[in-house]
Amino acid sequence: MSWGTELWDQFDNLEKHTQWGIDILEKYIKFVKERTEIELSYAKQLRNLAKKYQPKKNSKEEEEYRYTACKAFLSTLNEMNDYAGQHEVISENMTSNITVELARYVQELKQERKSYFHDGRKAQQHIEICWKQLESSKRRFERDCKEADRAQQYFEKMDADINVTKADVEKARQQAQARHQMAEDSKADYSSILQKFNHEQHEYYHTHIPNIFQKIQEMEERRIVRIGESMKTYAEVDRQVIPIIGKCLDEIVKAAESIDQKNDSQLVIEAYKSGFEPPGDIEFEDYTQPMKRTVSDNSLSNSRGEGKPELKFGGKSKGKLWPFIKKNKGATPEDFSNLPPEQRRKKLQQKVDELNKEIQKEMDQRDAITKMKDVYLKNPQMGDPASLDHKLTEVSQNIEKLRLEAQKFEAWLAEVEGRLPARSEQARRQSGMFDAQNPATVNNCAQDRESSPDGSYTEDQSQEGEVKVLATDFDDEFDEEEPLPAIGTCKALYTFEGQNEGTISVVEGETLYVIEEDKGDGWTRIRRNEDEEGYVPTSYVEVYLDKNAKGAKTYI
Repeated sequence: MSWGTELWDQFDNLEKHTQWGIDILEKYIKFVKERTEIELSYAKQLRNLAKKYQPKKNSKEEEEYRYTACKAFLSTLNEMNDYAGQHEVISENMTSNITVELARYVQELKQERKSYFHDGRKAQQHIEICWKQLESSKRRFERDCKEADRAQQYFEKMDADINVTKADVEKARQQAQARHQMAEDSKADYSSILQKFNHEQHEYYHTHIPNIFQKIQEMEERRIVRIGESMKTYAEVDRQVIPIIGKCLDEIVKAAESIDQKNDSQLVIEAYKSGFEPPGDIEFEDYTQPMKRTVSDNSLSNSRGEGKPELKFGGKSKGKLWPFIKKNKGATPEDFSNLPPEQRRKKLQQKVDELNKEIQKEMDQRDAITKMKDVYLKNPQMGDPASLDHKLTEVSQNIEKLRLEAQKFEAWLAEVEGRLPARSEQARRQSGMFDAQNPATVNNCAQDRESSPDGSYTEDQSQEGEVKVLATDFDDEFDEEEPLPAIGTCKALYTFEGQNEGTISVVEGETLYVIEEDKGDGWTRIRRNEDEEGYVPTSYVEVYLDKNAKGAKTYI
């Protein structure tokens, strides 16, 4: 099967077919190039997607990634980066192994094809020239033969005519002989050219064209093999990244399997546990017994002697609207005393750990400077040892300063850890109740931190303050605290159903008294009458404050 023998007369069709083959190759190159662009775009979009959902540094999101589910999600984002990287590898390998190589091969193929068809056209032109020469000699031979016949006929006519002179007959004879000689020469020339043409034609159809067409056939077959190899490479480039992509997916599955719901639940406890105990039961207060209410110096001693079961601390329990503890808007105290015990302990422990790391860092720096100073002492040419004294002194001062700071926080931490187990009294303070028969309990509670309506936890600084509070409450232990004075009025813009403890329901258009402004947490304390007061959302009311009012905004 050879194009040279089978397609000897299909020069033009072979030229069109080989051009079509090159067009197919260029189309495949374009296809692969567009695939590489898609892979790059896909990889870029994957990376942007993973980056979009990465936690921002120094933000609340970073704290969320302590949970195993969030860690698994973060692992998924990281694996998606690697996954995107493999698509970039696909693009790079297809570009280098297919697109670039085939583009170079197409240029070589075009040059080779051009050379072969140039040789074919040259052979065609040569055989055409030979054919023209043959036709020319043939026509000349034919013309000379006809001229010779006419000359012979003219001679015979002249020779047969008795009226023609002998000289004219001789002239006609000589002319006929010349024409016959010219015909013979043309015959010989035509025969020679014909033999030459037949040789050239044989060479053309049996040697030159078959050789050229055979080379074109080999060229075309190489093109077909090359595009097949490129298709294999196309598949192999994809196949090479499958194991790595599989590992990425395996890591995502592994991360998903590492999710521990119990651990996440425990982290929620650690994050929000206050360290307080729930409030105890409120004891029944019996008002049916007649009691003599007198204010005297013996009130405190009489109450203690008679063993009265309950003392009011800080007034009515309704003053302790602790479900609505307000966050402290001021600066955070250095000892984190504004936090509940458990959260304070965690913050102090974190601070101690940070200080210890800084101390270790400074100690490492001091050791390095000391070693450098020893080297300078042994080799003065390397540097002046005295030049390091200032730096060494500075580092030592930093270490001492950090140690003092760490000791301060460790003392606070020890104080918190030592107090955490005794939570029953804290629970009582939360409910606003104290046992009057146990003065020690009062003292202990006075030292503990107390939750105030603004969300901070304060500590009584002296026993004097405690005694003042006790003396005030013992004047009339069963009497209600002095109600807060009104500092203005408000009109309810919307109806609010106060279903939680410490809130109060209001009806749209209702007018009430304001006894405490919004402190930034979105709640305003109002009073309907002597016995009804509570918090409502500030956005639900329109407040009209009395500029001359001197109502207390903070209370015990």
